[in-house]
Amino acid sequence: MAAIRIETDRLVLRDWTDDDLRPFAALNADPEVMQHFPAPMSRTESDALAGRIHDRIAAEGWGLWAVEVASSGRFVGFTGLSVPSFTTHFTPAVEIGWRLAREAWGYGYATEAARAALGYGFGVLDLEEIVSFTAVTNDRSQAVMRRIGMCHSASDDFDHPRIEPGHRLSRHVLYRLPVDRWRAS
Repeated sequence: MAAIRIETDRLVLRDWTDDDLRPFAALNADPEVMQHFPAPMSRTESDALAGRIHDRIAAEGWGLWAVEVASSGRFVGFTGLSVPSFTTHFTPAVEIGWRLAREAWGYGYATEAARAALGYGFGVLDLEEIVSFTAVTNDRSQAVMRRIGMCHSASDDFDHPRIEPGHRLSRHVLYRLPVDRWRAS
């Protein structure tokens, strides 16, 4: 499949390269970046994740794209679409997600990249709905979800099936964005 390249005013969403592995490992090892995940990742775990993401993009033509700052070419993380690999009340679904290096926080990059990914999901893939979820403690990601037009209903909240019950991160919020709401915004 042809590589997808999505450009925004300040960012490029693209396929992964070997040059992304070192900065990706650094952000995955950062305890602050990973505070809403069960643990930071080792270099081996990070490289394996990047490999799975790259393979998914190669197979499907879309996925969690590498994000770079257009003016510098600097890799700052990922944003894109994925299919949750677990079963719960809202699956099957397509999820939008992001993870950015701490030095890229506070510039609106997550929101800008997420809006571009939504455009691809609704405009190219013809999805009917896109969801996003995170631990209830992750206020920063929930703020991005609201900025991109997603809605939360407490009745959709769930215990993540891959996190031990009672763990501080087990309870998750679910946000939804139906295509009609996206079109109207």
